[in-house]
Amino acid sequence: MRIAQVAPLFESVPPREYGGTERVVSYLTEELVRLGHDVTLFASADSTTRARLVPMAPRSLRQDPDSTDTLAHHVLMLEQVARLAHQFDVLHWHIDYLHFPISRRLAMPNLTTLHGRLDITDLQGLYREFSDMPVVSISNAQREPLPHARWVGTVYHGLPESLFTPAYEAGEYLVFLGRISPEKRVDRAIEVARRAGLRLRIGAKIDDADAVYYREKIAPLFELPFVEFIGEVTETEKEALLRGARALLFPIDWREPFGLVMIEAMACGTPVIAWNRGSVPEVIDHGVTGYIVDSEEEALAALSTIDRLDRHTVRAVFERRFAARTMARAYVDLYARLLDSRPLLRAS
Repeated sequence: MRIAQVAPLFESVPPREYGGTERVVSYLTEELVRLGHDVTLFASADSTTRARLVPMAPRSLRQDPDSTDTLAHHVLMLEQVARLAHQFDVLHWHIDYLHFPISRRLAMPNLTTLHGRLDITDLQGLYREFSDMPVVSISNAQREPLPHARWVGTVYHGLPESLFTPAYEAGEYLVFLGRISPEKRVDRAIEVARRAGLRLRIGAKIDDADAVYYREKIAPLFELPFVEFIGEVTETEKEALLRGARALLFPIDWREPFGLVMIEAMACGTPVIAWNRGSVPEVIDHGVTGYIVDSEEEALAALSTIDRLDRHTVRAVFERRFAARTMARAYVDLYARLLDSRPLLRAS
């Protein structure tokens, strides 16, 4: 099958540090190549892939100090993909809805994985207008704000099984990985660690949009003696942090569409204590790969029994449910449905 993967240009594929969407696009692209498909990746020029790379920007836009209008690069990419579309059997988009008008007029098999939050009022009219566009959710919970969209499947994210080496001995600290932002609630993780009397290691990115929040609300907490702020981490640093942790804290306060760090922890054999929001109940098997909680008190109770969870089982569940090959095969099935019968796009 000739497949085009169209990635955002904000980060390279895979990203050097933080970047969930581009990382998933990389895992999917490489696994599709391993499965024998002819894959072309539209991404920034500093991307690394075994597929054919069509560079759409000299470097990832977040790393380019000369880039101030990121939309311009994405519009140029739309034109390039449209020009080459006849070379592919299916177009797989990862850039939200930006391509919808072009995809409608190309009238060829395509689907869009929606990687972000959908509980935004502005999206309602857009998805009603483009109800012919086949879209894929990364969790069933992600769909809830847009029940009228043309959902053709849910495909959970996956990681290469060889990406992380699991550790089967429980560590002595807790870990938080992600972004420093109000909805990620690193302050809640710090409070849980304080009450549990455990060290908390934090590997996190601070976006410009969250700089004031960090400076006013979070930076003082990082001065506490049991808190270690590492900053934005590489893949190698992330693995070391997760393997050595007693548990990952995932104290979100929003409708998380998926939460890649949860399965990264599971790949390391590390259980997760996650708040019951968004995709969490779909990703975490309560009492098996971690605990789903609704309060700090429940998180503390979970910590008191976290070492009873079998880290071998945590890793085994990851391999069964969230390996990259599982993700890739699910997408191949969707591609085949697109090619075999367009009326099937009306299925949900």
